[in-house]
Amino acid sequence: MATVRVVEVIRETADAHSLVLEHLGGERFDYRPGQFLTVRVPSERPGGAARCYSLCSSPVRDDALKVTVKRTRDGFASNWLCDNVVVGCELEVLPPAGTFVPRDLDGDFLLLAGGSGITPVLSILKSALHAGHGRVALVYANRDEASVIFRDELVALAAEFGGRLVVVHWLESVQGRPTEASLRGLLAPYDDREAFVCGPGPFMDLATETLAGLGVPRERVHQEVFTSLAGDPFATVELPTDAAGGSGGEVAEVVVELDGDVTSHAWPAGAKLLDVLLAAGRPAPFSCREGACSACACVLQEGTVELERNEVLDAADLAEGLILSCQARPTSAVVKVSYDV
Repeated sequence: MATVRVVEVIRETADAHSLVLEHLGGERFDYRPGQFLTVRVPSERPGGAARCYSLCSSPVRDDALKVTVKRTRDGFASNWLCDNVVVGCELEVLPPAGTFVPRDLDGDFLLLAGGSGITPVLSILKSALHAGHGRVALVYANRDEASVIFRDELVALAAEFGGRLVVVHWLESVQGRPTEASLRGLLAPYDDREAFVCGPGPFMDLATETLAGLGVPRERVHQEVFTSLAGDPFATVELPTDAAGGSGGEVAEVVVELDGDVTSHAWPAGAKLLDVLLAAGRPAPFSCREGACSACACVLQEGTVELERNEVLDAADLAEGLILSCQARPTSAVVKVSYDV
């Protein structure tokens, strides 16, 4: 957990505000293009309130972190942040997390964004243009021209990288809702590229179905999916007493590879892996703690576990050994996992 100070508030559109943030300790956050911050929103609600907001800044281009918050109808967190946060406010955040990131920045990219889904996509776009050598095509869908977030920044990037960047705006007010047939024509010239998709559910469904129809392999299509958090990921979790060597339940052993270090820990059967690692002082990544974001994903290398909840890993991910440490409980005596592969 860290505390950041708001150093600038940018009114991007009528209902979208960007917050430029500095670490209160003067340190820089390490992050990758496409990742997000989990922000604690002040609230008297039981369980608190926390939300994930994608970073629109680029780690290779921008000095400060920047997230963009778009109001949602009747949404507590987004409206509170837009109505109350001013320069000088301090917010508690979790370290940047998320797997919606390119493996490297040197390839050619096809980026598809709907509405505020442009936020992580912009981070990828800027990073690829500045640190990579490939070409980038962006298809950006909005309700109307007034809804286009980062319009001026996109214009400036197109002017600076005209030979490598193509930006196509789709406005419902002009072209109507996009269809698979209309998208197919737009996307076909780029169907050999790595694709990143973020936006409202129907838009992402349409985009991924269109890409599948064009024959783009699933492993080249990446989606960012957020859900509202029901609990408080900032809360400290008490482990069962067995974690300290007590009696009353089975205890497995987990061997963990993380940031190049290999450590071993007792793992009570009733505890979740993430809680065991945090209690041991290991900097395991996490965000939602609800099995819905994959920020805590690691690879199971030996043994077996059960996931209490899984809203994000599909059959292919599970077959590759991915598990969610925030939801994993041991079902074998010895378990080995790695965050480094």
